[in-house]
Parts: sequence; C-alpha cells; structure tokens
Amino acid sequence: MHSNLTHAALIVGASSGVGAALARRLAREGYALGLVARRSNRLQALCEEVQRTCGARALAYRHDVLNTAEVPALLEKAADDLGRLDLFIYCAGVLFPNDSTTYHAEEDLLTLQVNLVGAAAWINPAAERFRQERAGHIVGIGSIAGDRGRRGMPAYTASKAGLHTYLEGMRNRLWREGVTVTTIKLGQVETDMLRNADRKRNPISADRAAELIWRAIEQRRQTVYVPSWWRLVGLAVRHLPSSIFRRLPI
Repeated sequence: MHSNLTHAALIVGASSGVGAALARRLAREGYALGLVARRSNRLQALCEEVQRTCGARALAYRHDVLNTAEVPALLEKAADDLGRLDLFIYCAGVLFPNDSTTYHAEEDLLTLQVNLVGAAAWINPAAERFRQERAGHIVGIGSIAGDRGRRGMPAYTASKAGLHTYLEGMRNRLWREGVTVTTIKLGQVETDMLRNADRKRNPISADRAAELIWRAIEQRRQTVYVPSWWRLVGLAVRHLPSSIFRRLPI
C-alpha cells in the first residue's frame, strides 16, 4: 500500500491519443497512475516515459473493454496497487468511417459496446467505491457529436449521447455523496480516430485537449465543451429543427 500518495488516477483508454496525453498531464501534477488499455506494449512505454520524465508512479493493466466481467476485480486491484483512487477517467472509444451510404450492424454494435456499455461497466463500480468513500471524481470523455444524431455515424452519436445521459444520471445520484462527475464534450482532436471523420473542423492537439480537460477536472466542472467555442456550435445544432438538420452535410 502507498497511502502517503497525494493523488491517484485510473485512466481507461490510456494507450494513445487523449488518454495518453491525459496521463502525461496528470503525471506532471504528481498523480500516481493506473493506465488501462488493450495495447500493453504502448501502455508499458507510456509508463516508462512518465516515470522517466515526471518521476510519477505508473502501472499498466491490459484490458479489453468488451470484457465487462473482469472490470470490478480489475478496478479493485488497481486501486489497491495504487494505494488509493481519487480520479477515474473513461477515455476508451471507437469511431468507424463517417459514411451515410453503408449499413454495418457489426460496427454499430461494437461502437455501442466500447463507447457506452464499456463506460457503464467501469463507471458504475467506480461510482460505488467513491460513494462509500464520500469523495472522488469521475470523468467521461464524450463528444460534441453526441448532441444530435448524425446520418454518417448514427451509432457513434448515439453512444456519446447515451454516455452524456448516463453521466448526468450518475451526477444527479452522487452529488449529495461528495462525488464529482464531469462530462467532457470533445470537439475534433488530432488523433488516429480523426482519420474516420468526414472532414476536419479546426482540430486541436491531444496535448491541448488534455490541458483543457485538466482545467475542468481541477475546477470540478460538470459539463465542459473542449475547446469552449464548441459550446456555441452545440447550442445551435441542438436547436435546429430536424427538417433543417437532416439536410446539413454533417
């Protein structure tokens, strides 16, 4: 046990992109890290990097979020290994190419499993742990795309809308228990997933996204668009009549 640690965080989906950038950002703040993903080689390299550059303690846990049965035990093991758990971040996600002309049930089901079912499998036991401790912070990485159903990626938009609603429900359940729940609605970020978008719309770097997410964590915000100008886009998109929205090239 390492009870003298100041903070410890567990990040699911930490091997690349925003998850890896968040690991680096939290390491600079002195967090001990539990890093979870499928690609153990990338995880191990990231652990070695943050240990070398930040002196942070970092532990790697190989896990496929489709394997929901192993989540409760893995969460407890990571928390026990770290000595405590203050922050939980679900950053795992999948996005298939934006294409309104194809229909692939297998891809849609996988998208829902990874982006929503996997999130629920992790967030629920994290919420129960934090409720018992009457402390803790849960962060879910959602998307501006979840604000409306888009013709080119109905499963992705549904998965993120579902995640946003699930997080809101947990926030409403936990606010009296001393637990913070933050929903991050990401705009476009320069990651591998962006290759599957139909077009680029002023993407920011993963490091910039991590910095803005860290500020939201530090301020214990509830729902945050990253970067903030996407909030105006979201407001406009949410209020467009369906008869207009369905004609837009998005």
